[in-house]
Amino acid sequence: MSRPKLVMIGNGMAGVRCVEEIYALAPDLYEITIFGSEPRPNYNRIMLSKVLQGDASLNDIVTHDWNWYEERGIRLHAGHPVVRIDAQSRKVVTSTGMAADYDKLILATGSSAYIPALSGVGKPGVIGFRSVDDCERMMEAATIFRKAAVIGGGLLGLEAARGLLNLGMDVTVVHNAPYLMNRQLDAMSSELLRAELEDQGMRFLFSKTTEKIVGRKRAEGIAFSDGSRLQADLIVMAVGIRPNIELAKSGGIWTNRAFVVDGGMETNVPGVYAVGECAEHEGTVYGLVAPLFEQGKVLARKLCGLETEPYRGSIPYAQLKVSGVDVFSAGGVNERDSDTALLQYDGIRKTYKKVIARNGKVSGAILFGDVEESNSLLSLLKRGADVSALERAEARPESGGPSAAAAAMPERETVCQCNGVTKGAILAAVREEGLSTVEQVRDRTKASGSCGGCKPMVAAVLKLALGGAGGEPESEPPVCGCTKLGHAALKEAVAEGGFASFELTAAKLGWRRPEGCASCREAVRYYSAAPDAGRPVKLFIGEGGGAEEAAALVGAELERRLPSVRMPGDVRIAVDSAVAEGSMLLVRDFGLAEAPAGWEIYAGGYAGRPVKQAQLLVVAQTEEEAVEMVVSCLHGYRMNAFYGEAVWQWLEREGLTAVRETLLDPDGREYWLKGRRPQLGAAANA
Repeated sequence: MSRPKLVMIGNGMAGVRCVEEIYALAPDLYEITIFGSEPRPNYNRIMLSKVLQGDASLNDIVTHDWNWYEERGIRLHAGHPVVRIDAQSRKVVTSTGMAADYDKLILATGSSAYIPALSGVGKPGVIGFRSVDDCERMMEAATIFRKAAVIGGGLLGLEAARGLLNLGMDVTVVHNAPYLMNRQLDAMSSELLRAELEDQGMRFLFSKTTEKIVGRKRAEGIAFSDGSRLQADLIVMAVGIRPNIELAKSGGIWTNRAFVVDGGMETNVPGVYAVGECAEHEGTVYGLVAPLFEQGKVLARKLCGLETEPYRGSIPYAQLKVSGVDVFSAGGVNERDSDTALLQYDGIRKTYKKVIARNGKVSGAILFGDVEESNSLLSLLKRGADVSALERAEARPESGGPSAAAAAMPERETVCQCNGVTKGAILAAVREEGLSTVEQVRDRTKASGSCGGCKPMVAAVLKLALGGAGGEPESEPPVCGCTKLGHAALKEAVAEGGFASFELTAAKLGWRRPEGCASCREAVRYYSAAPDAGRPVKLFIGEGGGAEEAAALVGAELERRLPSVRMPGDVRIAVDSAVAEGSMLLVRDFGLAEAPAGWEIYAGGYAGRPVKQAQLLVVAQTEEEAVEMVVSCLHGYRMNAFYGEAVWQWLEREGLTAVRETLLDPDGREYWLKGRRPQLGAAANA
């Protein structure tokens, strides 16, 4: 007996998630065919900014590779855009001449970058920021040109601008409103954001209306309505999205801004459905991943014949994905008939928290600098909590970081808002299936698999789960087969014992083999502060093709300050005049690159297996501050890492945010710079 034919137009995140849900519920129910306009499998579009920022490769953001479709018997026609729907005969036709019959049709056509009808907008050098192709064009332009302008100061525009900065371009963001992210932030939080991004090297023009793109054969700049001009070789349009609804006419489908759907995600044409950015539900088109996935779940259950609640809309929220900047916004933050229920600002830590209420109910929230409470505040919004719930939250003890927040979080609370994964679901997956890494949790539950903003909390819940029901950490793996002690226990025991030799250490601490082995003998020597224990720091200057004078000076100063410092693991530091193509800077343990705002300091790179790309740690304003921060961080690593632990492993264990906060605090830097492991006896001579 032949199965009914399910055809989907569009191979993006929302549509493929819906198909994924259908396959999980009833894998043999439909014969599934997908048509995609791009010649590639499904990828995480919201992580394109991370590709530009150097935090991920194009391969890293592929969520469903070619094998995924093949293994499930799903026909994928990538690079074959559908141009016509024949609703009468239930058939779709592509631009390449292919045709497919359907019994059920899902429209998941997504959206395109909105390009305003400006004079000169079609010139070479003017692009949107919506696809892998756009990303590749921007990266190619950065190798040729120097000056870039991003039109649009919203989420997408700022993420594109940060990426272009990382590519070595001078970037100016042009915004038609008086402050950044004016739909998601208030003036105060936006000003904090502007100051932070200016420190990173961005420039801004506010309250500017673009009149035309100027240039002869290609874009050379922007002319504004007030008569002023801005020179630019690359102009990125990031002023919004336009749902792809061109198929509506041939299919007889009702549209407003997008395909109009009911609570079951069905259009006016029976058997034709829509999900994602091309769907309009009760007058709203959603552009964020969580609502799109919620729509996909509703439609999947309906198509599988299962009882389901209709889709009722979603609470909008946003989290900026820019290295070194934490911003969260949810609900209505600028509504006229709302009140400020809670307002907190810490000028030293540069953190800001505002909770908005409407008719006595929590209706919006803004967090800047510290977004740890984002999940709990979003939960309050979703259930329409009374403002009194804020008093109970404020009465709790002050947070002790993600670990403390994870321990206090109820199991029913959602950790990953994009995919709707609760703390309880993560705990169950870890304990029942033996998961031990964030990547395994992501692959099994999808937590942190979309925007990635919840990754620190996922890691904290994982750590809690691995600690058992009581929350106490499980025994760490032993240093080697000679002892049952792990590195943390050994380090503490050596510090307390002050043993005179390795043999005495082994005897007192119950070594299985009194003579030990190379691994444990070297670890004991290092923890005993032997003068020659540990590994020297290696410095690489100008690997990207030659260092300019400033980079050479910074390298020389590091060489002067680090000759005798010994580390628990191999440490390689790269200094260059920019993060250039071909440079090894982003796969070194530490990398310093000159930038418009000063010096960008990267940490946690690794060129072995698994390859790790360094992350932006801090931006120093001067050469002296850059050297001090790197030297301080090295001492922090020396004091706190375990013997043999790579810098990237130490950063994952300590938390990048915690290390960053220490470096940004002058007292914290001073503590690390002056910290010394105690000289604890003659075990150094073992």
